[in-house]
Amino acid sequence: MTVATSDIILERMMSLHPKIIDLTLDRMWRLLAALGHPERRLPPVIHIAGTNGKGSTLAMIRAGLQGAGHTAHAYTSPHLARFHERIRLAGELIREEELTAVLDECYAANGDAEITYFEITTCAALLAFARTPADFTLLEVGLGGRLDATNVVSSPRLSVITPISIDHEQFLGDTLEQIAGEKAGIIKRGVPCVVAPQEDAALEVIEATAARLGAPLLVHGQHWHITQERGRLVYQDETGLRDLPLPNLMGPHQIVNAGTALAALRHLDAGEGTCEAAVTRAEWPARMQRLRSGPLSQAAPDAELYLDGGHNAAAGHALADVLAALPQRPTHLICGMLNTKDVKGYLRPLSEHAQSLTAVSIPGEANTLTADETAKAAQAVGLPATTAATVAEALRSITAHTPRARVLICGSLYLAGTILRENS
Repeated sequence: MTVATSDIILERMMSLHPKIIDLTLDRMWRLLAALGHPERRLPPVIHIAGTNGKGSTLAMIRAGLQGAGHTAHAYTSPHLARFHERIRLAGELIREEELTAVLDECYAANGDAEITYFEITTCAALLAFARTPADFTLLEVGLGGRLDATNVVSSPRLSVITPISIDHEQFLGDTLEQIAGEKAGIIKRGVPCVVAPQEDAALEVIEATAARLGAPLLVHGQHWHITQERGRLVYQDETGLRDLPLPNLMGPHQIVNAGTALAALRHLDAGEGTCEAAVTRAEWPARMQRLRSGPLSQAAPDAELYLDGGHNAAAGHALADVLAALPQRPTHLICGMLNTKDVKGYLRPLSEHAQSLTAVSIPGEANTLTADETAKAAQAVGLPATTAATVAEALRSITAHTPRARVLICGSLYLAGTILRENS
């Protein structure tokens, strides 16, 4: 298979800074100035931070805007199968020639100066957005908020903060208040901010930041409410009540994400059709994604096969809620995780809903937790565990004993990306 030109440039960009993550905005400002400040020429920006639900919330906002006939750029990370997934221009994945052009331009403008992979590729996305007409720009924070590479837009149309929990402590702090302070760093003076359900400690930090900057807040439980009633989604704010279908994205946690997206769309004066499109047309891979085709499905035709990329304790609880709501069926996990994650915190809630876990190492990932280590963590929380060399081997072993099993491949977006590439 021919290697894409963009892949060659992206590989070069990996060597421009020795650290994968190094939070500061100085390098961004330098390169953006060299590029003529594309961040100042974007269509109206909706900036989204938080620990969990950022991607799903963005997907619902995008679906709603498109349902109303609007076009929207979107920037998300990480990608699963191909880098192009990170950048949507007016709703469509960026084409290879467009991606190559902006990457090459950013690489040339940066020269030999140090810059992280995420920073320079974010600059490339902003450059592409500035050159392509659209009605809105949706920016998902990569890590944190205050010093994240996306936090270079001085006056977004709207900020959104999804639920905050403990994650990435080595970069954001080891208390909920510290992490919330970093996430609240996307709040801008006078710019409204939609706030999803939060623990009290996180909400206090967000409210204090907003008060200091004179930013109006639209807070769950105060300014908007979301509930599930009789198989319907009921959203209410000061403009009235919306009775909608349940989200097409699976899981009780998607109720909260839908509410957050609807609050954002209602602030943008979205109509009824927009709200319905948001909850029924959103697409977001590797979030309890049912795998119905490809080699893995063919190898286990009677199994119920799912893929999920959640990887922290909050994601573990959300997945447990999803499994609890599904019809009873023998459930087995195939799990691979990074060594930077709270593995036991992630697996503990899942242990109540699964009969076993088969641990794998994530192929080609330097920071993978070994299969043995993941298995030991599972056993420590009471989940019977073994190991396998590959996901395919794990699936064969599970379905040899239980052909009609429910099998959830989980633990990391990097593992999910591997599965999507290999199972296509």
